[in-house]
Amino acid sequence: MFFCNRCGANASQRIPEGDNRERAVCDACGTIQYLNPKIVVGCLPVWEDKILLCKRAIEPRRGLWTLPGGFMENGETAAEGAAREAMEEANARVEITDLYTVYSIPHISQVYMMFRARLLDRDVSPGIESLEVKLVTEDEIPWDELAFTMARRTLKHYLEDRKTGNFITRFGDIVPPER
Repeated sequence: MFFCNRCGANASQRIPEGDNRERAVCDACGTIQYLNPKIVVGCLPVWEDKILLCKRAIEPRRGLWTLPGGFMENGETAAEGAAREAMEEANARVEITDLYTVYSIPHISQVYMMFRARLLDRDVSPGIESLEVKLVTEDEIPWDELAFTMARRTLKHYLEDRKTGNFITRFGDIVPPER
């Protein structure tokens, strides 16, 4: 960050008094410019024994499959963001049921919050960010064509938990070389 988001003056990289990290600090007004991780929200939409997947129409990982998700917007809750992303990517109306997985991805400064969700109907179609969407059974999941480790881990946990009916919230870290 080169300029202050408060007054527009130049900002310099330094450790502010009372802090322990280098940050951009405005040379004119002293405002500290905090850059924090982005929150990505999404869901694992289910209809009976099938899971909704989206084939990405955008980079990164264009042409590969994932669960619907994207950056949380200001003014919305995490669950609202997850439902919005399902609508934007798959024209899917969902009911968010519970937080399911949380993954920190420090090398790209993102935190993924994935929710379990119930599809309200089977009327799904590709949104602007998807080339294709489909409902798949466990045997139809394209494991070798999944875009992100987050989706792979979330799907594996879901399939394990579905066997017992005991869905627990899971969390972890994703570090290179995993995608």
